[in-house]
Amino acid sequence: MNKKEMSVNIPPRRSIIMENFSIVRIAIALALALSIVFIIIYFVADDPWLAINRLVAGPFQSWRSFFSVIERAMPIIFTGLAMNIVLQSGVFNIGQDGAFYMGAVLASVVALKLPTIVGVTQFVAIFVSAMAGGIISMLPVLLYRYTKVNPIVSAIMFNSIFYYGGAYIVSTFLLERSGTWGSHAFPKEAKLGLMIPKSKMHWGALILLIVYLGVVYLMRKTALGMKIRTVGLNPTFATNVGLNSGLIILGAQFLGGSIAGMGGAIEMLGMYQRFLWQGPVNYVWDGLMVHMLANGNPAFIPVTAIFIAFLRIGSEIMSRSTNIPPEVVAFLQGIVIVLVASSKFLYGFKAKYDRKISLAQVRSDSEGEFA
Repeated sequence: MNKKEMSVNIPPRRSIIMENFSIVRIAIALALALSIVFIIIYFVADDPWLAINRLVAGPFQSWRSFFSVIERAMPIIFTGLAMNIVLQSGVFNIGQDGAFYMGAVLASVVALKLPTIVGVTQFVAIFVSAMAGGIISMLPVLLYRYTKVNPIVSAIMFNSIFYYGGAYIVSTFLLERSGTWGSHAFPKEAKLGLMIPKSKMHWGALILLIVYLGVVYLMRKTALGMKIRTVGLNPTFATNVGLNSGLIILGAQFLGGSIAGMGGAIEMLGMYQRFLWQGPVNYVWDGLMVHMLANGNPAFIPVTAIFIAFLRIGSEIMSRSTNIPPEVVAFLQGIVIVLVASSKFLYGFKAKYDRKISLAQVRSDSEGEFA
């Protein structure tokens, strides 16, 4: 075999790093943001090494702190999974905060107003919250279909409507007339119960695991997941091949909203003794952030959510030991979002690599044709 024939059989050399460039790019963005934050802490803190140690190692100082990271991450994972389904359908719908809040309100109504039966009460509360969340998430898309109002604008409007509506329900039907605003205490039998002693880790974590595995399977292994991704990537192509794009988009909104509503119910019945949320929730932006950090892959959303929760718990521990406020993590998040959202960040390397591989492939094909 001559040299020319050998070159035909040798494929272009590929780099594992460049083939997984999106993940590497996000990891570099996180490392760069952390480095900037560490530099700021070094020049601002009275004891910078203590501050950095508390930020990085603080969540590991006790089992309670460690499980606090998981507990803090759970609502972020719920909204991250919800946003993943919604965004992959090609619609930027941020109505999940309204779904999350109303899910918590309706779960409180079920826990306080219906007869308490262990297991049944929890199931009914989560089911009702999921159905309500799905309907709430569909509203901005339905409104756009008939009025052409931008879904982003209507979603923000609906979030406010359902916050005030939920607060009205609590104030009118559930409020305990005492010195502080809040509902009556939930019956112990209506709560989700502790899964791990000496922590607040409740059985909602197991439900979250099931939901997570279901979403990953749905989006990666089923025909519905493929249809949602196809409509999101190229709605014209989806329509041309016979897919009902409108119905698929509505279905994606319903599924995403259901997960958000379920998350609100589980957060309320798992972490709280009574309904105390006097202000609107803001989990949708956390969900969008972890979706971006996971590069749109639902399998990585728990990892990115736990990372964010880890930093937040670490920053709170750091602020109790040093003069650095916990808001430093918000600064870090801002840097990461800017870098990840920037289409120019490190993509010069990827473009150069793609050109190199393309040229090598063309050269190999040409040599094979004339061999």
